[in-house]
Amino acid sequence: MKLPAQGKTRDEVSSDIQNALANDADWRGGKTWSLVYFAGDDVSDVLRDAYSQAIYTNGLGPGAFKSLQKFESEVIAMTANLLGHPDAVGNMTSGGTESILMAVKAARDRAREEREVTAPEMILPITAHPAFDKAAQYLGVKVVHIALRDDLRADVEAAREAITPDTVLIVGSAPNYPFGTIDPIPELAALAEERGINCHVDACLGGFLLPFLPRVGHEVPPWDFSVSGVSSISADLHKYGYSARGASTIMYRDRDLRKHQFFAQTDWPGGLYGSPTMTGSRPGGAIAASWAVLNYLGEDGYTRLAGEIMQSTKAIQDGINAIPELHVLGEPDMSVFSFTSDVIDIYAVTEALEAAGWHPDRQQLPPSLHLMVTPVHGQIVGSFIGALREAVAASAGGEPAAGSRAAFYGMLGTVEDRSVVRNVIIDFIDKLTQVQSEVA
Repeated sequence: MKLPAQGKTRDEVSSDIQNALANDADWRGGKTWSLVYFAGDDVSDVLRDAYSQAIYTNGLGPGAFKSLQKFESEVIAMTANLLGHPDAVGNMTSGGTESILMAVKAARDRAREEREVTAPEMILPITAHPAFDKAAQYLGVKVVHIALRDDLRADVEAAREAITPDTVLIVGSAPNYPFGTIDPIPELAALAEERGINCHVDACLGGFLLPFLPRVGHEVPPWDFSVSGVSSISADLHKYGYSARGASTIMYRDRDLRKHQFFAQTDWPGGLYGSPTMTGSRPGGAIAASWAVLNYLGEDGYTRLAGEIMQSTKAIQDGINAIPELHVLGEPDMSVFSFTSDVIDIYAVTEALEAAGWHPDRQQLPPSLHLMVTPVHGQIVGSFIGALREAVAASAGGEPAAGSRAAFYGMLGTVEDRSVVRNVIIDFIDKLTQVQSEVA
């Protein structure tokens, strides 16, 4: 495709965008179970107004854009209070992956400076987000994966045995994405504290929902800065913070820990250059929108939404467990969970649901379906459970899915073929992002 010789009108461009968006999944109607965290049209309007007003501002220059300095510092202060330590410090990032990259860098560089570690390692439960493996590849850190206990939480004894003099970071999730369970953070943090190692809690999913669950009668295990030994926490504003995309936080217990995150260049002809996070220029719209939604919803708004979400979550889980062929995996701690079957092919159930317009996510190890409940799902609990019953009935007689099969958009491969599957995924990504030239 070439740049148009003549520009289109504003109405034409708007129409083209609307036509393209019409092919997207129906997230507004609650038919999707990931990717979008919609908290209502009123919140959407607040985000749109704030983002558009700050659309030309740039977080790279807080001196020029004092508004962003105000917004970001206040977002970080509010986040610190929610995470159990008002004196915590941090920065906004473009998303959970960047926040995790920063936490790994800070741990690596702290160990390099304080313990002269040159071959850094980090300990991850197998349920830790792949962003940690990405960070390891980017930053030259060896990953040591540990198994889970029977309750689908990190095995602390396995973590203890995995520690070496080169360990720079121990990771726990609050909650993990696959099963929605919170790892034993106090025990993992104690291991790290005993040895002067960073302990990071990945609360990208839970950071802006878990603080409100006790207020609606739903207790959760200890997971935040109130736990001694927790050095950093990632929490996504654009998930259960309901902000516009491109907004997360990386938080540290104190400035001495955070300083290892920063980058500075002193001998560039363009002047002194410093950057707190991975990116240089940062979209001010995402920062302004985050500030706006936190102030718009406030404690009462987030508490109300938390109550609605957990009510819907319980209703959906009860509905799933009432279907004899299905059961929820483990005991999830919030609104993220998966379910499976021991008697029928769960992937066949997925296909039947997709044919009916529903889009649950497929998982592997074990084969299962993944749901992430948001405020919009309160309106479709009954219809989804009804569709699920029909999908199970349509799948009756099929064998359970093999535990060694991988779920990737219908492409299945055995565990032994992981390297082949990896190459196919990379080729798929390459083709998906390739710009095709127009045929003359």
